[in-house]
Amino acid sequence: MSLQVTVANATNLPNLEKFGKIDPQTTIVFQGSAKKTEVIKDELNPVWNQKLEWNLNDKSLEPHDEVEVFVKDWERIGRNRLLGTARVPLKDLIKSKSHATHANVNLLDGNKRGTQAYLTLQLRYEPPKKAGMGDSGGDEDDSGGGVTVVGDDVDTGAMDFDGGDEDGEEVDGGGGGSIGGGASGGMVISGGGSRRRKKSRLQRKELSTKPEDFQVRVKVWDARQLQGANIHPVAKVTVSNQTKMTRVKHSTNTPVWQEIFFYNFHMSPAELFDEVIMVQVFNSRKLRSDALIGSFNFDVGMVYEQEDHCFLNKWLLLTGTDEAQAGVKGYIKISICVLGAGDEAPAFKKSQGDADDIESNLLRPAGVQLRKGTFILRAYRAEDIPQMDPGYFEGVKKVLGVGEEQKELVDPYFVFQFAGKNVKSKTIYTSDHPEWNQELRLAIRFPSMCERMKFMIRDWDRLSSDDTVGTYTLDLSAISSPGEEDGFLPTFGPTFINFYGSTREFSDLPDEYEDLNLGKGEGVAYRGRALVALETKLGEYPEIPVEEIHNHDVLAVHKFQRRRKFLLYGAFAEATMISVTDGPVQFELSIGNYGNRLDTTVVPQASTTQPTNAVFDGCNFYFLPWGDNKPCVIVNSSWEDISFRLEPLNMLLKMVERLQSNLRKVQIDIRAAAPTAEVATKIIALLDFLIKDCSQPIPQIDPTSSKYKSNDLDMRRQEVREMELQRIKQDAIKLRENATDINEAVNEVEGFLQSLRRLAIEPQNSMPDIVIWLLSARKRVAYFRVPAYDVLYSPNPEATGKFCNKFRTVFLKQPGAKTDSALGAEKVPAMLRLKLWLGLEQHGEQFAAEHGEGLMAVFAETYENQINVLGNWTTKGVPRPKWSDTTGNIRLDKDSFDCPSGWRWEEEWFISPELSLTFDTDAGHKRFVEDAFECQQRYPAGEWKQAATPYTDVRGDAITPRDEILAPEGWEWEDDWQIDLNRGVDEDGFEYCVEFTLGGFTPVEKTYHLCRRRRWVRARSLTVDPKAMMKAEKRKAELAEGWEYAPLFTMKFHTKERRMDLVRRRRWHRKMIAMGAQASAVFNVDKKKQQSEEEGSVMTSPRIFLTYKAPHQYQLRAYIYQGRGLLAMDSDSFSDPYAYVCLMTRSQKTEVKKKTLCPSWDQSLIIDDLEIYGDPQRLAANPPDVVIEVFDWDAVGSPEFMGRAMVKPLVKLEGNDPRVPRLMWYPLKRGNEEAGEVLVSFELFLKENGDLPFMPPMEGKLFRVPSGIRPVMQRTAIEVLCWGVRNMKKYQLASVTSPSIEFECGGTILQSNKIKNTVKNPNFSDPILFFDVMLPKEELYTPPMNIIVRDHRAFGRKPIVGLSVLRTIQRFRTEPLKELDEGDPMPPESADGSVSGSGDHAIDMPEDKAEKGPLKGLKKQMEIITDEIDWWSKYYASIGETEKSGDYLDKGYDTVEVYDQPLEQIEQHGDFKDFCDTFELKRGKVKEDEESDVVGEFKGTFRVYALPGDPNATLPPRHLRFLPKSDPVECLIRVYVIKAVDLQPQDPSGLADPYIKLKLGKNEVKDQDNYKPNTLNPIFGRMFELKAMIPVHKDLKVTVMDYDRLSSDDIIGETVIDLENRLLTKSRATCGLPITYNTTGPNVWRDIQTPKQILEEYCKSKILRGPRFYGNNSLAIEGKMYNLADFEVNHIHNEYQGPPDQRLALYVLREQPLVKEHIETRPLFSPLLPNIEQGKLQLWIDIFPMQMGKPGPPFEITPRQPKKYVLRCIIWNTEDVVLEETSVLGEKMSDIYVKGWLMGQDEKQETDVHYRSLDGEGNFNWRFVFPFDYIPPEQTMVVKKKEHFWSMDETEERLPPTLVIQIWDNDQFSPDDFLGTLELNLNHMPKPAKSASKCKLSMLPDAQGNAPEMMSLFEAKRAKGFWPCANEETGARELAGKVEMEVEILSVEEAEEKPAGVARDDPNMNPHLDEPNRPATSFNWLTSPWKSLRFILWGRFKWYIIGFLIILFLALIFVLFFYTFPGALANKIVGV
Repeated sequence: MSLQVTVANATNLPNLEKFGKIDPQTTIVFQGSAKKTEVIKDELNPVWNQKLEWNLNDKSLEPHDEVEVFVKDWERIGRNRLLGTARVPLKDLIKSKSHATHANVNLLDGNKRGTQAYLTLQLRYEPPKKAGMGDSGGDEDDSGGGVTVVGDDVDTGAMDFDGGDEDGEEVDGGGGGSIGGGASGGMVISGGGSRRRKKSRLQRKELSTKPEDFQVRVKVWDARQLQGANIHPVAKVTVSNQTKMTRVKHSTNTPVWQEIFFYNFHMSPAELFDEVIMVQVFNSRKLRSDALIGSFNFDVGMVYEQEDHCFLNKWLLLTGTDEAQAGVKGYIKISICVLGAGDEAPAFKKSQGDADDIESNLLRPAGVQLRKGTFILRAYRAEDIPQMDPGYFEGVKKVLGVGEEQKELVDPYFVFQFAGKNVKSKTIYTSDHPEWNQELRLAIRFPSMCERMKFMIRDWDRLSSDDTVGTYTLDLSAISSPGEEDGFLPTFGPTFINFYGSTREFSDLPDEYEDLNLGKGEGVAYRGRALVALETKLGEYPEIPVEEIHNHDVLAVHKFQRRRKFLLYGAFAEATMISVTDGPVQFELSIGNYGNRLDTTVVPQASTTQPTNAVFDGCNFYFLPWGDNKPCVIVNSSWEDISFRLEPLNMLLKMVERLQSNLRKVQIDIRAAAPTAEVATKIIALLDFLIKDCSQPIPQIDPTSSKYKSNDLDMRRQEVREMELQRIKQDAIKLRENATDINEAVNEVEGFLQSLRRLAIEPQNSMPDIVIWLLSARKRVAYFRVPAYDVLYSPNPEATGKFCNKFRTVFLKQPGAKTDSALGAEKVPAMLRLKLWLGLEQHGEQFAAEHGEGLMAVFAETYENQINVLGNWTTKGVPRPKWSDTTGNIRLDKDSFDCPSGWRWEEEWFISPELSLTFDTDAGHKRFVEDAFECQQRYPAGEWKQAATPYTDVRGDAITPRDEILAPEGWEWEDDWQIDLNRGVDEDGFEYCVEFTLGGFTPVEKTYHLCRRRRWVRARSLTVDPKAMMKAEKRKAELAEGWEYAPLFTMKFHTKERRMDLVRRRRWHRKMIAMGAQASAVFNVDKKKQQSEEEGSVMTSPRIFLTYKAPHQYQLRAYIYQGRGLLAMDSDSFSDPYAYVCLMTRSQKTEVKKKTLCPSWDQSLIIDDLEIYGDPQRLAANPPDVVIEVFDWDAVGSPEFMGRAMVKPLVKLEGNDPRVPRLMWYPLKRGNEEAGEVLVSFELFLKENGDLPFMPPMEGKLFRVPSGIRPVMQRTAIEVLCWGVRNMKKYQLASVTSPSIEFECGGTILQSNKIKNTVKNPNFSDPILFFDVMLPKEELYTPPMNIIVRDHRAFGRKPIVGLSVLRTIQRFRTEPLKELDEGDPMPPESADGSVSGSGDHAIDMPEDKAEKGPLKGLKKQMEIITDEIDWWSKYYASIGETEKSGDYLDKGYDTVEVYDQPLEQIEQHGDFKDFCDTFELKRGKVKEDEESDVVGEFKGTFRVYALPGDPNATLPPRHLRFLPKSDPVECLIRVYVIKAVDLQPQDPSGLADPYIKLKLGKNEVKDQDNYKPNTLNPIFGRMFELKAMIPVHKDLKVTVMDYDRLSSDDIIGETVIDLENRLLTKSRATCGLPITYNTTGPNVWRDIQTPKQILEEYCKSKILRGPRFYGNNSLAIEGKMYNLADFEVNHIHNEYQGPPDQRLALYVLREQPLVKEHIETRPLFSPLLPNIEQGKLQLWIDIFPMQMGKPGPPFEITPRQPKKYVLRCIIWNTEDVVLEETSVLGEKMSDIYVKGWLMGQDEKQETDVHYRSLDGEGNFNWRFVFPFDYIPPEQTMVVKKKEHFWSMDETEERLPPTLVIQIWDNDQFSPDDFLGTLELNLNHMPKPAKSASKCKLSMLPDAQGNAPEMMSLFEAKRAKGFWPCANEETGARELAGKVEMEVEILSVEEAEEKPAGVARDDPNMNPHLDEPNRPATSFNWLTSPWKSLRFILWGRFKWYIIGFLIILFLALIFVLFFYTFPGALANKIVGV
């Protein structure tokens, strides 16, 4: 395929020559590729007839493609001159059938004005075979301008939208529901305000870019009012790129699916939440192009932002995508949720009653119309786009000096995406500053359910897929408002938007950070900007998706492009923690592309610091020794002045910061249980600050200002901000006056904070971010992004950025780092302390005014280079210029510098040595190891000899021989040179290789090895003070000549000359003075002065420093007290932690604490003589950050990073400052997670003002934390219940059978006794331990509790097999118990264990036989219970589905509590931890991105309380007493499994075959034979009985398995239940308490103990007096009286109730916090996705200790089985049927027949045909017979059938019993015509009309299922009359006929007694059906031709036929008369 352009000729070309004529040549440019014609000499009307051809490489043309024509006058010397230009669109060429066209184009001059010249072209296009003639589509990578729908099989063109109704149509039916929360625009009334406004959508918070597990669940319930006639609907749900479909429902407009779909994703939230959910309904019988009925779209993030991350039972309004005027296409009901790790899945229950109302539960923005609309995005231009294509040919052209000027290697086009659709601009070829000037239009339904739109700049590629330059995301909530008073449609710009992504530098290799260009993660570099404007228009859809912008509109936006000069200053104070140590590094500061040092297209600026080598600080880190001269950078740039936007933003951000800080203080006081009055005072102060802030006016926008240009969005947002601030102010005033509850007030303040955060967003921030880069050898290592508004200067201090001209500490991070915060990175590339200032050039002096003691100095810089030739240093033969820049690439002679305009030289050139070079590799070290590699070589089969280079370093570079290496001054050798054998070497220390330069050393000698080496090492130690040494080196360097030496210029330089050094250089500086504030410091280096033949000049920038006279001396005291909850980094479950403390350029290290996760360092680190530059007062106001890094020490290998924290020290400028630093817990960050806490504080003293406080006390060589800072201790008791261990995993392949436990807290260790054998009894025989320990008095400092489990093994070994760390034991703190009063002694305990009092006591009365033996009454009970009442009646009555429970509630029977969560999570039960807690035991090293290995559990609890300070005082009574025995208990466990809900599908069909599997200890039950086929919501109804010894086997695992015939069964999900906790808890979770006590009946008592016995035990456990009975109807507990009559008010009594005293005891028990009779719902989890729920399981468990007796009978919960019924339907007649056809004679008629079936059954039955109905009447007398299965209590029909012929199992569906009757018109030679349908729900059907005249459409139910009169056929048994049939093909319901029929329901037995045949077949009875009495005209004309003649022709044309025959007869007689008359006359005459 190709494009051919034939250049024919040109006419009337202008003559630009003064002498002679022009030499015209035509150039045609297509997609950036130019082709030229030949040159025609001396001709004004040239004729070329030359064909130019472009190969399209299988890419079809796009409608927006065009060719550019340039006609030029060819010149041999100089540039060709333009004669004319033109653009020829290719749209007509594409549409042309012949793919050829002729063009005669008028040429324009350079100013786009018309000329008299014309050019004639012939164009021809050869399309690809697969492309149609009008193919204009393209995928996402093409550069077309059409609309592309992503992820949709239906081509919707330009008419796509996002769900809704046509223009102006109201779809809100009154008080319509809305999408919940703020993310949807629902109606919210703001409390306390005088105005009512709609709450705007919440700005979506910054989302994580780390991939996580997510699951999207969608349940499709049903649909209503689907448009179309006799449709077969199927629903398709697409999430991202995954699509699932429901079953096809046949011939219905109201399908019921009830299917659930699961979508699993491993994506980052930032990616997933922008994906689109598309719900579509198709007609499965139509062609794909016409299959879509309607659709609805919204994004995943919108669902996740709702409460519980879900929409439940929402109706979606379906709309068409290609029929603009079609309106609503129907409604579909769905439930949808988005689950992340740890989220609880909601239960998808079908709504009942009002919730099922479409109008009140419609998913759409509340109270507004869904209208047609268009997003119009105007893409004007872009700039600063980086190179995207390789420049091979451009480089060759440049070298050879051929071709035209160099092109920009990028072909950009703009993409606008929204709601899964996109539209693209044209492609501008070879331009990094394209001008599109196009409108991109997307059709929408507004308000849209999608939240974000994306703008992308992409690079077109001819041969490969298109690349993304950058992506910009814009939230609709930020550019629109749904308010009533201040609402406005989405609008944006005109303004620039900035694109960020990977680094700008182009590489031919794949881009490592390409995902950043797609918006996945934080972009690390500026990649361009684009000028755009967005407008929203309602009313119509766009006719074309892309249109050119008119010129006057392009000119109108020029005012928004006015630039002003900005200055960006950066002052670097310190740089430490440098990761690059093998070469010099520098920092680059850039804004946009200004200051980019590696971009050759940018003017050089003073944007980088000088290259500096990192120096060791003597402890752990490397820093840059800048000393007195702190580097500064200045970047000049030009941007639009948007201070009118950023200044209000800064004011609002400061309001948010102040409110957040004050709120945090209040919340800390609340958590610390501060006095209420103190908290209330802080809340009042907080509100006062808030009222003051909201009263402060924000800067006003002046639309007439000439300094800046605002747009409509600016004015709108200003109005919104003013109104919202006023509302917040009024609400705050009202809250201050009326608040009574602290928690409610805090909630209100949090609401204010959210509102302010919404206001503190500026979507039109066109100022690019500032980027700080760490550079090393022209390689970008790490970066940090700073928003420009954070450092923007404003004359108004409140509007200045919060970091403007203030020193701050930043951690640089590596590009593409996995951690969101650099603080938690394992290795920090660098930490900087710097300050930034950004402002207009006219305010530049404000930066200099804030320097304090520092003075800014600007220096020109050049390097003098020399080479060593035969021992002499000379400039001859130097491989770089004699004078150059630091890289040696640019020649910079000292006399070639031209002082910039506005500057003057202050002094002459002077030598300025680089300070970092004065520090050698041993700088900062107290001990250093010198090494040297001895090298040898040989010839093949020769002897080893000394190599040509005898000694090298590890890299192979030559060094001084080892014997000549001397110890530096101040150092001494520790020993002689030794061979290093601690490496992979042989016994002589050699390692071998083939060649030194190739590497690959091995310790084994081979014959082919020609080289070998060995390492010699020698240690030396420092003999002088290292600080004095460093100062001496610095002074020595200052006196030196400043030379730097190196073996080569490309290697690292040093100050001391060595034997192998061959080159040297030194730095020269010359100081400059600025003569004006706006002087630009860029040099123009004149090359003519350099005596070069090259023309022109080069530009370079100076070095800028902030110089200080001298530093201030400080002392840092770091108080490192302890840590807690650190990560286990060693295999023994412990760590050996130590901490580094780093401030500025100094650091120190704590001691190592061995084998602990809660180290108590109690150490003070002193960093003395800390040199800090700058004003101390400024330092005190903004102190530098202290960094704490915690590492794990390892004997072998490098230390492992454990976490990092950053703390502000307390600065004291006076030694006698009375303030005391308070120890505080600071979290350690490791990656994105917390890794423990450290308890620390810091003091920074200025040593110059007075004496410092005494040093902290010393212990050995270490300083301890002083007493004024360390916590105050008090005597504390800790009672430990050491109950036992559970589920211990093997250790070293051996089981843990004999463990003991060590408890350590506050330095005190207690040891439990040893368990003899955990297999027999895992409990401790003596479980009570007691601590008497000194603990901190303040709760904040409470130390952790370490629980260490050791196993006792042979030979005295006690390995640690488990560990648990309680960060705090504060939650176990309680008050000491008081002594019991002597007058109120404890009730004595009798010998049998019962409790009796001194007076009355409970007496057990003899029980009757019915109560003693519940099993004896079981037979009688079963006889009494009727078929209508079963356990499922109780279940459905309890969950509110009373229509399925019959008259269960009317009889006063009990209901059961149905919890939607596990029983232990019910708030009143508290996880059943009232007796003991369960603590997970872990072992081994914590691995990154993996969960810790849990190896067992510890059962126990603690009680913590204060003890008297006097050691001789009496201790209070113990809390832990009256404990049960710790021996195992044999129990009978009954597990009742009811059903599962929304299981995860396991089969390819999207279903599963679930069954139950139980495991308790070694007992395992698999209920595989009772699997439920093809369902995700199985009803199990199974009861299992197990026996177990608790706690030997305590964990019951209930697993739902998926049955597979051919492979192993899969786990769907499982849940684990701790039976021991339920057995031991005082809430008595063994068997739930029912509402009433029944001895027989459906709710017979099943517990072992009677209510009275249970009540006695409860009073004993709670130490309560009682129960004391007064007769059978009253009892007293603790003096409180209970009467039976009070409990049984309005109670319905039944015959099954037990004795009154037992009933009273049960009522009293239910008043206590005990477990009621219940059903719990437990989430299921899979081992494959451990954090995402896989469904839910409803069950309950009864536990019966066998020693207490035999329990009562179990419940019978077998699922209800359907009963067989027969539906008989007799079709008698039809009336008023639509006459669909017209006969050949013009009569309206129909051949009527009736079709019927039960929905869900495949069998359809038809009547015979009533032919030729002329009046719509049909007579049939036809019987339909439909057998079906039905569950009467549930009113559902059960349909079982195989989905496919190969299916092994039948799929069960439960559907409403719906009879479908359809009227059809029979056709002989074409498909039958559908006329009308009738759907009758047999449980809720309209009553029939008695006559046809009374039968109307109003009888049918409306959309909500309502009708005038309804009936149930199951109750009436029989109904006869007329029903209307309707047709909805046009979208409106129309009457299609009336059917007279009789329907009857019979059971199978009744049907057998009254038999009846189908149709009129035998047995034709009940009733007997006669042949229909049809008119004689009813016949089939094809089988009865004579009847056709008789009744069709004769009946209609009888008189015509008779008349015709008479006339024919008369004519015949007349003919015969004239025929015979002559002969007869002749005969008459002649007399014959």
